[in-house]
Amino acid sequence: MNVRTIADLGPDERAAFFDRDAGVDAVRDDVRDIVSQVHEEGDVALRRFAEEFDDVSVGNIDITDAAERAYEEIDDDVREAIEDAAANIRAFHERQVPEDWRDDFEGRELGRRYRPLDSAGVYAPGGTAAYPSSALMGVIPAKVAGVEHVAVATPPAEEVNPVTLAAIHVAGADAVYQVGGAQAIAALAYGTETVSATDIVVGPGNRWVTAAKAEVRGDVAIDFLAGPSEIMVVADGDAGPDLVAADLVAQAEHDENASVVAVTDDEELAEQVTAAVDEQVDGREREAVIRAALDNDASGVLLARSMSEAVLFAEEYAAEHLSIQADDDESLLERIPSAGSVFLGPYSPVAAGDYATGTNHVLPTGGSARVTGGLSVDTFVRSTTVQRLSEDSLDDIADTITTLAKAEGLEAHAESVRKRFED
Repeated sequence: MNVRTIADLGPDERAAFFDRDAGVDAVRDDVRDIVSQVHEEGDVALRRFAEEFDDVSVGNIDITDAAERAYEEIDDDVREAIEDAAANIRAFHERQVPEDWRDDFEGRELGRRYRPLDSAGVYAPGGTAAYPSSALMGVIPAKVAGVEHVAVATPPAEEVNPVTLAAIHVAGADAVYQVGGAQAIAALAYGTETVSATDIVVGPGNRWVTAAKAEVRGDVAIDFLAGPSEIMVVADGDAGPDLVAADLVAQAEHDENASVVAVTDDEELAEQVTAAVDEQVDGREREAVIRAALDNDASGVLLARSMSEAVLFAEEYAAEHLSIQADDDESLLERIPSAGSVFLGPYSPVAAGDYATGTNHVLPTGGSARVTGGLSVDTFVRSTTVQRLSEDSLDDIADTITTLAKAEGLEAHAESVRKRFED
């Protein structure tokens, strides 16, 4: 990684940071075809795509029983770690459950009620790495919300990762299917002979998964388009370069399309971070993936002329993960409203939120943190407004209703009020 100065970035360089789509547009046509085939052919298409993309001959698509067996078979320390993480995630999300309410508004009884969706589909990525943590993050808030049927799709393999399966079991999923990629999203959206269609499809994934979620949106609800991992570290001169570098390398480890960025107003720190990154990458098991992510156009160490410029850049970037490693982190946080999840101080690595603090790691990417938050209980509930009016309270607003109705040319609306006061 090289240090670049924010003020010297050209239009194309800025676009790489702010218009990052991680290759989603390039696969949209192929994904549309995959989704269509699953919609039309069901299980036949799922098995064909498993052969083509995963090099696996799938027998049983439904592997729910295997998840329970995996829980019993994994190492005790791994089982305990899954259960600890699940407990923390469940506790955090239980605080989010909304309560029904009604109140009096000058005689009008008005309120809001919340009810869970009937079913949810969760995608738990696999492929180059397994993500049991994503199973916990997707299933637990749905079950806490009260969703009756939660299904998980995870990529097929000669042996599906047992830790992922165990996590799915601990999280409380009702069904598990071995199907991955765009075809998994299509199956959860439309259903097949084996896979039940769901009301909403959630979860992170690669560009194929993200493009598929965009394709099915409208026929089924989705959480948001969550692409490859991102991190923005905002650091002052007192930050530890090794710690900044460690967070960058950790997120680069996810995917060669990951975006990892550090921005600081301290030139010495910027140089130290680049050196520390190079040192920490050497010898990693996923070194090739990390280096590819570090070298892409949406990654880099950026030097700002001031912390104010760094903050403006971070707000425009709207990172999935925002790490603030600075003495005045709370005041900086107040100036950066757009971020999926925020990590304050030197002892809050992003990896803590990825696994065990309890917050959700399924987060908006590509700048969509400007308009939406991460996966939560809210994702799995629908709200309904409720109202009860007495004769007097309706009379109080009758003139307002009829006047506006007539102004809109909707005579029957006005009449529906007048009817209630006829002798």
